[in-house]
Amino acid sequence: MNINVLYAGNPKLWSIYHTELSKALAELGISANVSNDVAPEDVDYMVYAPNGPVQDFTPYKRTKAVLGLWAGAEKVVGNPTLTQPYTRMVDDGLTEGMTEWVTGQVLRHHLGMDRYIHRTAPIWNQPAPPLARDRTVAVLGLGALGVAAAKSLRALNFNVCGWSRSQKEIDGIECCSGDDGLQDVLSRAEIVVLLLPKTPATENILNAERLAWLPKGAVIINPGRGPLIDDQALLAALDSGQVGHATLDVFRVEPLPDDDPYWAHPNVTVTPHIAADTRPASAARVIAENIRRGEAGEPLLHLVDREAGY
Repeated sequence: MNINVLYAGNPKLWSIYHTELSKALAELGISANVSNDVAPEDVDYMVYAPNGPVQDFTPYKRTKAVLGLWAGAEKVVGNPTLTQPYTRMVDDGLTEGMTEWVTGQVLRHHLGMDRYIHRTAPIWNQPAPPLARDRTVAVLGLGALGVAAAKSLRALNFNVCGWSRSQKEIDGIECCSGDDGLQDVLSRAEIVVLLLPKTPATENILNAERLAWLPKGAVIINPGRGPLIDDQALLAALDSGQVGHATLDVFRVEPLPDDDPYWAHPNVTVTPHIAADTRPASAARVIAENIRRGEAGEPLLHLVDREAGY
């Protein structure tokens, strides 16, 4: 029987995903009709993104799984009409993109590169930065993206410590958990990278109290989720010098409004949610594998825990 796969992602990317999904399914020997126009009662699998056309999953009674194209699940996991199994996107393209962005930003701050990029002649005889082995970087969030970023930084010889809500064991990375672990990690971190999911337990995890735990002048790098940071507390910490700089890729409201104070702050770098994006070719292979698993009765990859939110 031919399998009906509905593409319900960003309509602008339909032609690319049609090509890549068809190719990935064929490589696994799966005969499937990949379309952006399938009657709800005929859909076997849905390839989904929150910026696509489907918001009500009720009519999709035959659908065996909704296969997400985004790493985060917070925009859909609370939808009461979503009763089908939901998987989030974890793929090598997304992971590599995030790792490259995080590594580049950490190196930028570690080396103090902003000081040397001038339109006029720079000041000579500047002191050399410390070596990576003398710099502590904290990675908050040890999922697939956090682990990859932590390992990349450790390979460059940074002193990397990681924190997650549940205890993890990762070769070469000091792992902490719990409230005491968070205070321990933040109290040592000269650079903090936020790669936690957005859940009720992680919202505003960097608040005024926790920002005060940081060594004075520490750097915040957030490519994870905007609501992880209490924005007013961060702005106050930047104004006082408690936080030396913040490089922010994600925000509570996107695009970031023109009048947002982050734009004008001299110690904030804004990037337009570019740290990591889903690459259609690699994402299609993950989707195809999950369809193969669904048809074979095997466990789906990256199945979201509704209660945990990720």
